[in-house]
Amino acid sequence: MLSKRRSLKFFGLLCFAVWSLQFSACKDEKKSTVVTPITIEFQKEGELQLKKAKTDSVVATLDIEIADDAYQTQTGLMYRKSMAAHQGMLFIFPDSAMRSFYMKNTQIALDIIYLDENKAIVSIQKNAKPMNETSLPSVAPAKYVLEVNAGLSTTWGLEKDDVIAFSTN
Repeated sequence: MLSKRRSLKFFGLLCFAVWSLQFSACKDEKKSTVVTPITIEFQKEGELQLKKAKTDSVVATLDIEIADDAYQTQTGLMYRKSMAAHQGMLFIFPDSAMRSFYMKNTQIALDIIYLDENKAIVSIQKNAKPMNETSLPSVAPAKYVLEVNAGLSTTWGLEKDDVIAFSTN
């Protein structure tokens, strides 16, 4: 009986020692606080032409990414550090409605061009400030929204009623 008690006591001490080692090993582990930045690359999904309404002349041709589902329209150009001048993002909505965008987590200054169901410009929010959460609404219902680098809508001389034409890959 004495040897059985010694065995149980020894086994108990052994279990306690193993548990103590595991517990102390966990305390010494350092948790990683390093955040690895993610780079989101431009994905060409189509081409877009901007045209003057009065002359039908092409003022710019862009490679475009298309945002046409809930995730893409909510994310847009967030987390990107830059975009080339010949690139843009076209948001396509299922219907025309008053739209409002903001610049949360968007690091690029943008011009936000709102277009109706006929692909004609209804309004432009120029030089939207990076990381700003202020609402930037359309002044009329829009079915399409085009985001380009800030200043380009002025460079191209875009105005209300100018139009876009686009094709997808």
